[in-house]
Amino acid sequence: MVKMSTLTVTESWEKVDLMYISIESTIALASVLGNVLVVLVVCMNQALRDPTFCFIVSLALADIAVGVLVIPLAVVLSLGLNTLFYNCLFISCLLLIITQSSILSLLAIAIDRFLRVKIPTRYNIIVTQRRGWVAVGLCWLISFLTGLVPMAGWHRTPPINVSMTAIECQFTNVMCMDYMVYFNFFVWVVVPLTIMIGLYAEIFRVIRRQLNRRAEATSDSSKYYRKELKLAKSLALVLFLFALCWLPLHIMNSIVFFCPTCNVPKSAFYVGIFMSHVNSALNPVVYAFRIQRFRDTLIQIIQRFVLCKTPSANLSQHGLGPITEKTQVQK
Repeated sequence: MVKMSTLTVTESWEKVDLMYISIESTIALASVLGNVLVVLVVCMNQALRDPTFCFIVSLALADIAVGVLVIPLAVVLSLGLNTLFYNCLFISCLLLIITQSSILSLLAIAIDRFLRVKIPTRYNIIVTQRRGWVAVGLCWLISFLTGLVPMAGWHRTPPINVSMTAIECQFTNVMCMDYMVYFNFFVWVVVPLTIMIGLYAEIFRVIRRQLNRRAEATSDSSKYYRKELKLAKSLALVLFLFALCWLPLHIMNSIVFFCPTCNVPKSAFYVGIFMSHVNSALNPVVYAFRIQRFRDTLIQIIQRFVLCKTPSANLSQHGLGPITEKTQVQK
């Protein structure tokens, strides 16, 4: 009777694992395809080559890495395959590096939009495309440094014969939960999210104040701030989705750390991991539906390279080919 019960539970978990792997594979494909399109849109439309879209490209590259690296590695970790301790630890660190690059790219976007509305007359002088790419490089450098901290020693105690002993490669078998909660979550998730919420609150306050000054404002300035308001709403939505998708997993890690006797079901962790990964596939959808310049260029790319049709004239000014004076004004 006990053997039959154990067999049933084992088969049940195998079905859960199989379903998890299937869902993750679908997310990976959607994430890679969607974010490759994001990069293509920015590369093919000169009007989108400003510092803000440099950071959006950085975020898209991190999301592509989620589909290409993070999800396959997460599946490997979920299967608990046997590998050497430090190999498993390095795989786990790669997951942290890519996650960290996403949140730092979001922080860079928030700072960029804050400067855009706070100092509009000096913005183009201070925030150049070159400085934007330097900031992108800095984001990735910090991501590597913080993500590789466990490799420097902040990890679980390895086996005595670490060079010869293979372990079951699971995230919790090599990663210290105090690192995940205190350093990774509190310092590198909660603090940046708090700063970004403050920045967007100030962005919306400044824009609303400027739009309420209709008697003093010119039509050009009113148009400028309305455009900034629309873009800020879209990018704030990206931030909201990031927090919505990532916080559950971090909260469950915190529960396990602060309350060892609390039981968090394995299925709940699967849902948390699933939500964190699906976030990478959502950003292109937000851009396509809420940013017109992005949407117009995306439609043109699909028409030209997928449907083999000649793009309409009203789209050509936003997408491929030379950018007209009209396009630059709309930017």
